[in-house]
Amino acid sequence: MIPWSLLDTAPIPGGEGELRLMRRGGEFSIMLGANELMNSRLGGSEEALATLSCERILARPRPLILIGGLGMGFTLRAARDVLGATARIVVAELVPAVVAWARGPMAEVFGASLRDPRIRIEEADVGRLIRAGRSTYDAILLDVDNGPEGLTREANDGLYAISGLSAARAALKPGGVLAVWSSGPDRNFTQRLRKTGFGVDEIKVRANGARGGARHVVWIATRLDGGRTET
Repeated sequence: MIPWSLLDTAPIPGGEGELRLMRRGGEFSIMLGANELMNSRLGGSEEALATLSCERILARPRPLILIGGLGMGFTLRAARDVLGATARIVVAELVPAVVAWARGPMAEVFGASLRDPRIRIEEADVGRLIRAGRSTYDAILLDVDNGPEGLTREANDGLYAISGLSAARAALKPGGVLAVWSSGPDRNFTQRLRKTGFGVDEIKVRANGARGGARHVVWIATRLDGGRTET
């Protein structure tokens, strides 16, 4: 078997660990300590995150999408394929090296997606872009961690707390969609989404899509215009 080779490392802003970009033949992996955050062969559930959410806003004129986390581009490429020519996609990536990897050693994985004129990459904290928005986005897609509990960065916890979800709701247009990827279920997170004024669908997806693989979860939360619920 071909051994893994280390291509590069990058500190996570805030001093919360170091990402490692690994390669084995045509396969790439991004690691944090002993945890594999993403693998270029396993993107089915990230693609589902984009497809399930973007299909709900297809009828909107000139939809604006915010994606939190560039990663290996699975979510971005799937959103690009689903959305029409008038859509605009903003991708917020906190770690500048991840953007450099996408344009450098992983360029073959990303293909032409980063040259699409509909797409803008922001080297920024997605939480900051969310807090700055007021009825700005038609959809917000979050794939910045392993789920509603921050693994790569403690500050990510704030995205999934009541305050962060309230900010996301305010940043969405009426009827807009907040989609969140997770490696597993979280009943408390579902309840927090409902308390902050979202209608919630919790969908089980597979890491390899139709080919199976590990079971992951995608929340598709729709902003309710009638106010908050406490269910």
